[in-house]
Amino acid sequence: MATPIQQNLTTKNEQYASKFTEGHLALPPAKKYAVGIDPAAAYGISLGDAHVIRNAGGNARDALRSLVISEQLLGTTEILLIKHTGCGMLTFTNEDAHAVVEKNLGSEGKTELASLDFQPFPDLEKAVESDVEFLKKSNAIPDSVTVSGWVYEVETGKVKHIV
Repeated sequence: MATPIQQNLTTKNEQYASKFTEGHLALPPAKKYAVGIDPAAAYGISLGDAHVIRNAGGNARDALRSLVISEQLLGTTEILLIKHTGCGMLTFTNEDAHAVVEKNLGSEGKTELASLDFQPFPDLEKAVESDVEFLKKSNAIPDSVTVSGWVYEVETGKVKHIV
């Protein structure tokens, strides 16, 4: 059963997707800067309604510190984990990323980031399922917090509930 927050996301996204015309945009971004999907427009979230946490790949492990602050200090009670189609994290492996780091940043960059897991993923829906499972099993996220996983389809503007 969908929570009121999940139902609002679905309803507002249906309205947004019905007018969406930007599904043709290129990857990587044409202007070469990172902003991310506009959750206010795509999900009908008004300014001040939600704590929006972003990172490469919508990664739960990277977001855990921010999620704990959001839950424990700001009083949020639900997590909507959203990844998107066409995500750059689907396009490389850790080995690829480390090779680019070495090429572009040299040996110092390679050494500093040698143990870094860039956390790419080959399957979008499985990555959503894995991140939701990680959050639900984490002792840092109380059982009282609702966690759900979604995929935003950049081609259509629609959001799909995964788990």
